[in-house]
Amino acid sequence: MDIKLNKWDVVDHLASEEDMARYLEACFEEDPGDGSLIRAALGDIARARGMAQLAWDTGLSREGLYKALSPEGNPEFSTVVKVINALGLRLHAAHA
Repeated sequence: MDIKLNKWDVVDHLASEEDMARYLEACFEEDPGDGSLIRAALGDIARARGMAQLAWDTGLSREGLYKALSPEGNPEFSTVVKVINALGLRLHAAHA
């Protein structure tokens, strides 16, 4: 019996703007405080939307975005804000 396994990728499940916003919100809530989940979520959402278009919209290079949003990346806050704005998302604060 052959079993075929496919690698699970969250990008395959980010079909709508609402899916993307909820995913990012969940990562904000679960982030351990180092920004790793937020960075990963932004990278996933960027891949779902198209990294080349995001690079155009932010004025950053595609390679630079991949690097900044990678697990080893450490993007400047200005890069995070550019990405969030270009994705049509909003960053907001609320009292916990």
